[in-house]
Amino acid sequence: MTAAAGARRRTQRRARPDETLEAPSGIVAIVGRPNVGKSTLFNRLTGTQRAIVDEMAGLTRDRLYGVVEWRGRAFTVIDTAGLDPRPDPAAPPDIAALVTGTQAQARAAIVEADVIALVLDVRAGVTALDEDIATIVRSGGKPVLLVGNKAESDRDPHFAHELYGLGLGEPMLVSALQGRDTGDLLDAMVAALPPPRDPRPDGAAAELRIAIIGRPNTGKSSLLNALVGQERTLVSPVAGTTRDVVDTVLDFEGRTVRLVDTAGIRRRGLVDNDVERYSLLRSLRALERADVAVLVMDASQGVVAQDRHVAGYAADAGTGLVVVANKWDLVPQESRARPSFLKEIGAGFHFVPGAPVLTLSATEGRNVDKVLATAARVGDARAVHAGTGALNTVIRDAVDEHPPRTHKGRKLRILYATQARGAVPTFVLFVNDPALLHFAYSRYLENRIREAFGFDGVRLRIVTRRRDDAGD
Repeated sequence: MTAAAGARRRTQRRARPDETLEAPSGIVAIVGRPNVGKSTLFNRLTGTQRAIVDEMAGLTRDRLYGVVEWRGRAFTVIDTAGLDPRPDPAAPPDIAALVTGTQAQARAAIVEADVIALVLDVRAGVTALDEDIATIVRSGGKPVLLVGNKAESDRDPHFAHELYGLGLGEPMLVSALQGRDTGDLLDAMVAALPPPRDPRPDGAAAELRIAIIGRPNTGKSSLLNALVGQERTLVSPVAGTTRDVVDTVLDFEGRTVRLVDTAGIRRRGLVDNDVERYSLLRSLRALERADVAVLVMDASQGVVAQDRHVAGYAADAGTGLVVVANKWDLVPQESRARPSFLKEIGAGFHFVPGAPVLTLSATEGRNVDKVLATAARVGDARAVHAGTGALNTVIRDAVDEHPPRTHKGRKLRILYATQARGAVPTFVLFVNDPALLHFAYSRYLENRIREAFGFDGVRLRIVTRRRDDAGD
């Protein structure tokens, strides 16, 4: 194989940014026994280093989620803990409990995923544990991609022929470490995923879709019940577009509002229905169909890491965000009286500028009436479309007031800007060299766009396109 051919096979993770790219739709779960390179593959596909990679097996304790954009399609990839269906009877109780929890997490991902990527170590061949896991994924009834990892070189000895014996079709040989043939794997993932879900049911173009999300035991169900129990016209319970969930449709001030269901998985799968295990997966599914996410947190506990985690995925999914600090009645009076308390909550979600923070008690009905009105305001902000002429004036003024720095004798030149089509506010900048747009300068331009057009509670996406006539 020539050097040029080798370079072509090391396909980059992302295709050229597409200004028509929609929010993530579809889930791919990466599964397999411990230490076959699942986390390395996750990092390669998502272009991040979120998953810890080490030779010690079992480092992935929980599911990790990332968004992959490939050939105009955005979808979610889940990195799971290594599966081992055979528990070790000699393990100490605390270790046994941890292993049981991580195994349940991996099985939960299999149940909810649209596509399974079963990863094996092609240099080790098929083990008895690999065969057990293959039986599990076959029983799930989902499309399965068989991935032989650690195929760094055609000259290295490996046991690819053994993979055919699993009866899961043609194996794909990749090197997650080097990126070899991962582009072909991404092509296969996109082909196996179901078509992107229709973002709106027929005849519902003007409705506002709200997903109530959050970690367990923060009062999501109480808030949902309080919203439905208000003196508003209950239109009907309407079947959702994902599996067997049921949405609730309300009439709010002459506007149709759909509360996207996150109440639970009603279909039996490979694992028992456990609130903690399914919480985030339910949120992922709901966010695929939502305009605005209402994140319910426990105000008495303050902002915790999982609150930010769930909010971060809402931002990645392109929805607007409203933060609801529930259980306000349980917050000590001295904290409620402190002016900085609310600012501290808002600061926990700084990655979504302008996200409103509401304080309420869902069980007592305090301030519940503000939730829909606030969500509607954020939904309207998300739908703002900046005129091309006005947008270019804003960008030009921003560059004149604060020009980009020169890098190695070259300076970024922005020739033209436009807002892309689609629900997620995306701004495309045509420039001389995309590599010259520093993250800090991109954030500066985003802030100027917000200042001119709003978008409070909505994360903006800025992508770049090379224009040869932009000059150097």
